[in-house]
Amino acid sequence: MILTQCAVCATELGTGGKRCGRCSTRYCGPACQKQHWEAGGHDKLCKMIKKGGGAEEYHAEKKYKEAVAVAAEKYADDTKGQTCFICTQALHWKTKEGLVRGCSCRGTAGVVHVSCLVEQAKILVAEGEENNLDYEAMQPRWDRWTQCSLCEQSYHSVVRCALGWACWKTFVGRPEMDPTRQLALCLLGKGLSAGGHYEDALVVQEAELATGRRVGTSENANHMLTVKSNLAKTYQSLDRSEEALSLRQEVYSRTLKLHGKEHGRTLQAASNYVSSLIGLKRFQQAKKLLRKSIPAARRVLGESNQITLHLRCNYAQSLCCNAAATLPELREAVTTFEDVERIARRVLGGAHPFTTGVEDSLRKLRDALTTRETPSGSA
Repeated sequence: MILTQCAVCATELGTGGKRCGRCSTRYCGPACQKQHWEAGGHDKLCKMIKKGGGAEEYHAEKKYKEAVAVAAEKYADDTKGQTCFICTQALHWKTKEGLVRGCSCRGTAGVVHVSCLVEQAKILVAEGEENNLDYEAMQPRWDRWTQCSLCEQSYHSVVRCALGWACWKTFVGRPEMDPTRQLALCLLGKGLSAGGHYEDALVVQEAELATGRRVGTSENANHMLTVKSNLAKTYQSLDRSEEALSLRQEVYSRTLKLHGKEHGRTLQAASNYVSSLIGLKRFQQAKKLLRKSIPAARRVLGESNQITLHLRCNYAQSLCCNAAATLPELREAVTTFEDVERIARRVLGGAHPFTTGVEDSLRKLRDALTTRETPSGSA
């Protein structure tokens, strides 16, 4: 996580507390700082942490290396005998790390070192900043922190987590209000969530939201809406469903007013809001919004867009998760899941978490439908 707690007692510090004058390690007060120096080993680490750029940079570098190791281990069998599509080597020449794959490429395509992806992204962003490119021109360069340059789909799972730490460690040294640093913090939170580190993601995202409010960023700003949306997703993952619903309702309402009902941001917000409604069994509300959102997504984004696919999955769930669902509704849900699964497998690949999640839902729903269709007492 980013350093928001005392290094000794883990007290939340916010913007207060003390810092080591040499390396900026944070403490709640003099007593913890003294204890850390005398008995916690900080006297031996302080110079090393300063050499690494300071407490935040040192911590980010350490977490990045850990995340890369986890990712390489996960994909070791899948990438055995293959080489990186960027450097063409099996082992990274400098770090000696193994290969990963975490996008939607098939076969031997997309196999890569995380460090090679990081260097590629750093170079592209640095070139853009040097040439003073505007937001629209910079966006494809920033996408390299999250998306594969071959299949143009987002990285997921542990690879996304490693890239989040990489982006944060690259830009953490910039001033707090630097837009690049803010974006890096956002990508770190999303990466932690993608890697299943929800408690750590929560710390990052709450700190990000608090910073935005402290410096007076408008609640209607796209950045603040993105922060709230990411935070709501983490709340949902931590079973804090009511908090997630409240945030998602706010984000959808504000986004609708800002961009209109057929904008991609609005449709994404609708998908998130509907997901929370279904989780809390508010099926009628969910269906009402889905009837407006799905046709718009199909028309504006296309059948293969992930937002469209998510909305259609939400619709299927609004049918089959209802205890009062009729047989025709269950059959319609199966048909919807089957079509979404077919498209997801083609666009994202069979190993993508979204595809595997749809397959799992479809398998359970087919079993439930078979049970409902089998006459009572028959073999």
